[in-house]
Amino acid sequence: MANLSEFPRTLSLLRQERGVSQRTAATDLGISQALLSHYENGVREPGLAFVVKACEYYHVSADFMLGRTLSRDGSMLPPEEVIASADQGAVLRGSVLATLQSKLLSGAEGVLFDLLGKLNDKAVINAAAAYLGSAVYQLYRRLYRTAGGNESYFALDPATYELGAADADMKLSEARYARALRLLAQQKTAFPEISDEAVSKAYPGRSQSVAQVLHGADARLSSLTEK
Repeated sequence: MANLSEFPRTLSLLRQERGVSQRTAATDLGISQALLSHYENGVREPGLAFVVKACEYYHVSADFMLGRTLSRDGSMLPPEEVIASADQGAVLRGSVLATLQSKLLSGAEGVLFDLLGKLNDKAVINAAAAYLGSAVYQLYRRLYRTAGGNESYFALDPATYELGAADADMKLSEARYARALRLLAQQKTAFPEISDEAVSKAYPGRSQSVAQVLHGADARLSSLTEK
């Protein structure tokens, strides 16, 4: 059956979100607590009948259960809509939302770097890693600071950081990334096929993540130019 690598964690998170014990959920699902524990920990792979029953029990689609979409009904849902729904208490909360957003981004990032790896070029890979690394650095440092952490943990002093050093590094990394890609194109390097059909075929479990990240960002950026 379909790849169930994302199933155990989602199954456990949905049970926690529903606020029921493993014993209660197991009884409702018609299996033993031990077997449910094995499913939630990835020790055993469930059959299709259980996946269907679990989807009905938690009122979600199979695509959601397998981590292929953030929408519980199985449709594509941009991240900002998920967050809006969560704010209204209707869809995702707390660790469930954080986990699914993490899976969405890690899936898209995995596809990106796999495609870049096919180019066999250190410059383009290092530039992409530096860009994303600085983005994570900024978000983490903001969280670290707000949570009361001592910024002496970082080598870059706060004053220089506030002047936009990380932003500058991201722009420089983006420029290096673009330059490396141009050089590869000039050298007639064979680029991987990146049409929707090709990506879906090559990455059946992660192509949805790529589509949702791209469409979500595209919608946000397009809204900036709306009158």
